[in-house]
Amino acid sequence: VPGLEFAGVVEEVGAVVTRWEPGDRVMGIVAGGGYAERVVVAERVAVSVPAGMDMTVAGAIPEVYMTAWDAVFRQAGLKRGETLLVHAVGSGVGTAAVQLAQRAGARTIGTSRTPSKLARAAELGLGLGLDGGDAWAEAVMAATGGRGADVILDLVGAPYLAGNQAAIAVGGRHVVVGVPGGIRAEIDLRSLMARRARLFGTVLRARGVEEKADLARDFTASVLPGFADGTLAPAMDRVFHASRVADAHRRMEANENFGKIVIAW
Repeated sequence: VPGLEFAGVVEEVGAVVTRWEPGDRVMGIVAGGGYAERVVVAERVAVSVPAGMDMTVAGAIPEVYMTAWDAVFRQAGLKRGETLLVHAVGSGVGTAAVQLAQRAGARTIGTSRTPSKLARAAELGLGLGLDGGDAWAEAVMAATGGRGADVILDLVGAPYLAGNQAAIAVGGRHVVVGVPGGIRAEIDLRSLMARRARLFGTVLRARGVEEKADLARDFTASVLPGFADGTLAPAMDRVFHASRVADAHRRMEANENFGKIVIAW
């Protein structure tokens, strides 16, 4: 059963559970099986749904914001004043990363091959939108005064590797989160060395309970307040009933969505 996240109301708890009780509103990530009316999770991987938030909105939060927060901040260490480059900026993770970076005081540059997605990302706070064609690496260097991007959030993969090597700053961090464009590309190790850059990949799905619990704790403390104070809000594309899940997948496969598609029961 597919599905990597959930949002709902606690129905039952185990005998040793102390954090939650029936009726609590929770959300979180799972390793699969999220396309279901019920899921069973360890109590420490769930986080509270903000008071007053519609559950369909909550359903658009866990996977994209946890992925972006973990990759860009916990692993790549984006700091205030640095530049974040986001590929596929109109995706769920891309839109979340833009908001998180803006909230942290970082500059954002994003790429997309769809002009309307760049325009909508600008409404979320994207500082500079670039067409994801052949010249985006040069544009990044020009926009940063020749410095390059301090952190690159790569949601495309192989086709952008050469450009990322050309556009990364000295001491930059390039984190690969998605590879829909391909998984194999040639890398210039001398360039990587000369810029003292780091290239690494990450996934949430394969992590164990302890790692997911650590992420949930950090997320609750550092990110969740943003949904209450209005600095964060998921970019929601459409909500599909579970009976139309095939339509939801077709929309995403056609690259028609901006932000998150939510499946609801």
